[in-house]
Amino acid sequence: MHIVFFGDQHLGSLGGAQVSMRLQREFLERAGHTVTVVAPKMHGPRAAAPDPAYIDLPSMPITVDREYSMSLPGRATDRFLDRALTRRPPVDLVHVQADFWGAFIGHRYAARHGLPVVHTMHNRVDVGIQAVTPLHRPVLAVLNAWRRGALRGVAESASGHDGWAFLRGLAAGADAVTAPSTHFARRLEEHGVFSPVDVIWNGIDDDVRAETLAGAPVTREPGRPRFVWLGRMSPEKRLLPFLEAFVASGVDADLEIIGGGGQKAAAEKIVAGLPGVRFAGRLSYPQTLARIAAADALVQTSIGFETQGMTPFEAATLGTPSVICDPDIAAELGGGLWAVPGAEGTEAQRTAGLIETLRRAASDIANGTAPVPSKEVAEAFRQSSRTAAMIEVYERVLAG
Repeated sequence: MHIVFFGDQHLGSLGGAQVSMRLQREFLERAGHTVTVVAPKMHGPRAAAPDPAYIDLPSMPITVDREYSMSLPGRATDRFLDRALTRRPPVDLVHVQADFWGAFIGHRYAARHGLPVVHTMHNRVDVGIQAVTPLHRPVLAVLNAWRRGALRGVAESASGHDGWAFLRGLAAGADAVTAPSTHFARRLEEHGVFSPVDVIWNGIDDDVRAETLAGAPVTREPGRPRFVWLGRMSPEKRLLPFLEAFVASGVDADLEIIGGGGQKAAAEKIVAGLPGVRFAGRLSYPQTLARIAAADALVQTSIGFETQGMTPFEAATLGTPSVICDPDIAAELGGGLWAVPGAEGTEAQRTAGLIETLRRAASDIANGTAPVPSKEVAEAFRQSSRTAAMIEVYERVLAG
């Protein structure tokens, strides 16, 4: 098969969806398939080197650090894309893994060429936009208007102005919809986005996992409890409330923070002068997994935003338990974690619950009684098994 991926961001940029799509491409190619990745061209110092499997669409940077870009859906982009794909093998299937311009461009391409579409929903659009702007309602109304205009004549236009209406409009052009967690799949079905939604977790690279485990110490190295937090430093990830809770908890522990983003300066200010807190910056995928494996606990702090939350699953498959604020993610993992109470309460209640849980986790680690992640999760999270599951979806759609 020749599968064309469509993303909102170049796969060389920072983000869980990008990591997942890079792994999907690699393991599909190992299975003998051809993958083309269509996404906005990157700008700035981290722009990726040319890759013949990538079609870098004309784009404009949309963040100060030039990490993220946007391509405008429309006839000019359509023509550019059609010309570029004539230099690749005939396309069998479109796999949209985008929520905004990448989704519009992908569905438009599939409709022009009469191709089946699998759409993976990576994003809780409503929660994500609410986390970054107080004007989320008018923003969602504008997004829905943009979606209706961009997909006019492509798919049935879904009515409504909220995040679920937006996702319903995207799914209207799909032959199958997948989600990276059971809880997100059920929400998509409950809100009439699509039914049934196939649950296919994002995975971890089998080989890098094996190498990481082979290099990890057999027994815990002595020292203070070691926590690690990683991700994009933006409001929906709740890094700043976590650091405030970490300081207030007074735990005698080390903390490593991996990643970057707009809240880095504010984060550094909260823990300035605190011994044992280290900002590691952006690391490679193998480096990040090695840090997770070396930690005593990973801390996951977003609530309601993650459609899967890859980092606790990566931690579980490496044998590292997690402190988890989101009850949906805690339920999906099923064990090997410290669940933080108060997710449905006020921010003060959430902070109090996190302080209490950090103290309990540090105590359990120091006493040698930390929970152990499930072996079943570790096996099911391997990318080879996730790719096999996705190929079954592809084959079903093509047969239909």
